[in-house]
Amino acid sequence: MGIDRNETINFHLHLLLKIKEIDQYPFTKLVIEKELTQEEYRDLILWTDYLHKEFLAQTEEGFLDVTPLLIKFVGMLHYKLEPRQTIEALKKEGYYPSLMDAFLKLPVFSCT
Repeated sequence: MGIDRNETINFHLHLLLKIKEIDQYPFTKLVIEKELTQEEYRDLILWTDYLHKEFLAQTEEGFLDVTPLLIKFVGMLHYKLEPRQTIEALKKEGYYPSLMDAFLKLPVFSCT
């Protein structure tokens, strides 16, 4: 009777998360820790990419308030993910840095 394949995979992932270099990939680590599926990950990236394009267009037009975009981001965020942690992880890993910077500059994040 062999060990369950999923149990082995989970064990290997647990070991990988302990490797120091994983800290250089905080968003990837977050996705693994929160056990996002491939579809949940893809949806998050696609939606964030859409918001980033909207952010760039608004910035070009002179709009400075990104609060509505943050509301959309938080509204679409998977329940397994915490907004600030996700935004910081995306920024640190190099995903949409200008948008993530703009989010983190909002007063809602400067209070905590």
